[in-house]
Amino acid sequence: MLKRIGIITSGGDSPGMNPAIRAIVRTGVGLGVEVVGIQNGYQGIFDREFINLGAVEVSGRIRDAGTMLSTSRCLRFKEESAQKDAIEILKKENIQALMVLGGDGSLAGAAALSRHGYRVLGLPCSIDNDIPDTELCIGTDTCLNTVIHLIDMIKAIEVMGRNQGYLALMSAIASGSQVAVIPEFRYDMEKIVENLTRRRLRRHNNSVVVVAEGVCTGQDFMNRLLATAEDRLDQEVRLTVLGHVQRGGSPTFADRYLASRMGEFAMLALNQGEHGSMVGLIRNRMNLTDLQTLSGRRPPLPADAIRLARNLGMEIGVPSET
Repeated sequence: MLKRIGIITSGGDSPGMNPAIRAIVRTGVGLGVEVVGIQNGYQGIFDREFINLGAVEVSGRIRDAGTMLSTSRCLRFKEESAQKDAIEILKKENIQALMVLGGDGSLAGAAALSRHGYRVLGLPCSIDNDIPDTELCIGTDTCLNTVIHLIDMIKAIEVMGRNQGYLALMSAIASGSQVAVIPEFRYDMEKIVENLTRRRLRRHNNSVVVVAEGVCTGQDFMNRLLATAEDRLDQEVRLTVLGHVQRGGSPTFADRYLASRMGEFAMLALNQGEHGSMVGLIRNRMNLTDLQTLSGRRPPLPADAIRLARNLGMEIGVPSET
């Protein structure tokens, strides 16, 4: 039986990490499992930044943005020797298993620990919604709501999304934007200019182009747009880069509920002997996936969202592989 487990939040923080931590701790308390928070991600293991977490410590945290445990990117942890050292430290602290909350890099670290025989369970936390085998990641909904709110107030925007266009596509659809420039699709600048020009001739006084950072910077895109359009746009073009404000904000209901469900399910599964897995949401039910199968995979964009964008008259280009 489990007596003592650890929790880390690693990589980029996501709104909803705190509700997940809260759910893990409160469920653990009910099971008689002691929960230890490890601050600053995997680096915190080496620095022995351990704090005890109980009902009092997580009280009121469900509404807080970011992560109460702080986070970092630990390059050292990519080395096999460092992974083994971390396991030895955890064992000396009588930490029998580890919950890892984070994105692809964090879950890759969790998979490495599992390969070395250590008990670990992962929770997908990513504002980009770029983790396979879950329909939604913790933090995505809050980020989308933040982006939509900001798009509603401005007229041109660059959003996050290194390799995944989910954030740009979904926020463009929900905000009524005219163009989504995403990594999965090759854009045609001439068609974009035609789209924007057509709107101006129909007396629309503004248009919104959402650019995922994984394609190019917003400034580069704006320069190419102006060079292609020459004098056809006859409109002022402004650029707004949202940056890390997208990670902020109090978690939405959807993220609080999803994170709480995942945290509770993960704690129950771990206590019943499950390990080496990631919790995911499939058809609105909790699901477990082998951590070793996640590496190198990206979830595809929802086909119905692509169809919807096109039927709403949005320019998104053609698939990059064609």
